[in-house]
Amino acid sequence: MGNEVELLEHWRKLTPEKQQKVLEFVELLKSEPETTPPESDFVPQTPLTKKLWSIRQRAIAAGLQLLNVDEIELELAARCGGFRES
Repeated sequence: MGNEVELLEHWRKLTPEKQQKVLEFVELLKSEPETTPPESDFVPQTPLTKKLWSIRQRAIAAGLQLLNVDEIELELAARCGGFRES
């Protein structure tokens, strides 16, 4: 039996309230980034970069959402009162 058929059979047995919860959960799953980060060609060379890279990889594996460049600039400006171009 295929996954879709099995899912549909289970779906039909749920109450409308539980069906709504399933739909909300599916929307949540769709909005989450993929858990497998893309492979990187970066190879840390120094002891410090090896340690920082290890911390980064553990954070990603734990589901921590990394900041992009714009988000980093906003956080720095908020913490340090720094200048931010509009």
